[in-house]
Amino acid sequence: MLSGLDHLVVTVTDMGRAVDFYSRVLGLDVRYRDAQRVDLMLGDTALRLHQTDTDIAPVSATPTPGSLDLCLRCQLPLDEFKQHLDALAIDVELGPVARQGANGAIESIYLRDPDGNLLEICRPAAR
Repeated sequence: MLSGLDHLVVTVTDMGRAVDFYSRVLGLDVRYRDAQRVDLMLGDTALRLHQTDTDIAPVSATPTPGSLDLCLRCQLPLDEFKQHLDALAIDVELGPVARQGANGAIESIYLRDPDGNLLEICRPAAR
């Protein structure tokens, strides 16, 4: 029946700050849909940003900045990605640590976006 994820909505308090973080820090491509919606592209999937003070309907029952816990796959080795974060003065909360992903063993680091959402950045574990 279902075949994948098209987009996931991330509620943010400041659109400009969120776009800057996700594009500059995580390297996501930005697509402006209109004045109130921005898509951050992950291949053919989007993280769609909605700012809290905009009138977009329908939305979840309680759209809340900082409530997301999201795991994103990284193409770089995690030590290189961590060096990138260090150069941008982005704190790593935890990792690298061994975890279990959707398709097997992964290695992850954890950080937070400007709204406090937990972002897990992962790579398949070395065998």
